[in-house]
Amino acid sequence: MAQTGSNSVLLRAYNERVVLDAVRRHGQASKAEIARFAHLTPPAVAGIVEALVAGGYLTEVGKRFGGKGQPSAMYALAGSGAYTIGFHIGRRAMDAILTDFAGQTCAFETFEYPYPEPDVIKRLGRTSISHFRSQLGPVNEGRLVGIGISAPYFIGGWDEELGFPGDVQLAWRSFDLKSHFAETQRLPVMIENDASAAAAAELVYGLGKKYTDFLHISISTFVGGGLVLDGTLQTGPNGNTAALGPFPVTPSKLSSVRPPKGKFDVLLHRASIYTLISHLKSNGIDINRARELSNMPAEVGLLVSEWQDDCADALAQAIIGCISVVDVQAVIIDGILPSPILLETVARIRQCFSEMIPPGLIAPSILSGELGARGSALGASILPMFALFGPDKGVLVKTSSEKKPLLIGL
Repeated sequence: MAQTGSNSVLLRAYNERVVLDAVRRHGQASKAEIARFAHLTPPAVAGIVEALVAGGYLTEVGKRFGGKGQPSAMYALAGSGAYTIGFHIGRRAMDAILTDFAGQTCAFETFEYPYPEPDVIKRLGRTSISHFRSQLGPVNEGRLVGIGISAPYFIGGWDEELGFPGDVQLAWRSFDLKSHFAETQRLPVMIENDASAAAAAELVYGLGKKYTDFLHISISTFVGGGLVLDGTLQTGPNGNTAALGPFPVTPSKLSSVRPPKGKFDVLLHRASIYTLISHLKSNGIDINRARELSNMPAEVGLLVSEWQDDCADALAQAIIGCISVVDVQAVIIDGILPSPILLETVARIRQCFSEMIPPGLIAPSILSGELGARGSALGASILPMFALFGPDKGVLVKTSSEKKPLLIGL
């Protein structure tokens, strides 16, 4: 895979990426299908495919019979073509995932903690990377191409909502995630906001295959969002596009939510998992994590339902505000809620939205995502893979400019 050199070499590199993207989207594709998708000539595609097979990035998976002429050879991504590691550093747990070139999960680990202390993150990260390297073995370890990290903005903050100790907040002020892992592992490291990473995962591996323009909403400890337009994740100059947490909404009707200081509240206080857990605790239910909701007694369902109604009302307001500015085909909602609760919540959001939408707007499809709690870690693993192999038109332009780094600390 050419990375530098003359314009013809750069063009070849871009065409290689487009061919890989065509195969990724189709799952399996013939040279003729790749040529149509990539808008390249059949001879050009034939040469690129042969080179990618020789390089170990594509593999022939059989032939398609039944059409006119000779059977068509079918190609798919070779799983052993490359490997990446993804970390999602959450406020209550860290997920680590090892994925191959075809997007399959090779290994997954999750670790829970009271607070994401930097020293704990360092130790858990080293442990997972060591496990993953051992699993790959000496041959495949050489095809480990990078580490992706997804984390919330200002992870040491929000002490009012989560009660982070002062020493944890202070430690994040001087901890550089990217530098630490890059220096200790000697691999490229990329960082993205956790909600944007989840949107990237949905784009590549979930419902995003069906839509080129969609808003992705993550109902996690804190609600967040990601925006995909024309099949590309939009992050903006500060990496903060579709940061839905501060979106203004009407005040909550839950007795457990403190009234806002002003006329409006923010979406974060109404559509986040921490709000649901606080509501349950204020009503005598001892719970700390969303996964515990799967085995709760029946009476808890009434309290969860109260939160779902309040969450749906707020998210419907936010969706209407978003589509008033950006026209999208779909709104995809996912997160860390157990699947039955998520599906019911999305159904209520859809109903609230239909009752609120004003004239002049075209309603998008409102759907449940397909990736669940692993979405942010999977999205993190995509970052280095697509930096090297994704169809980024920037590969045609020689430039030294870089995107502004993600502000993880306070």
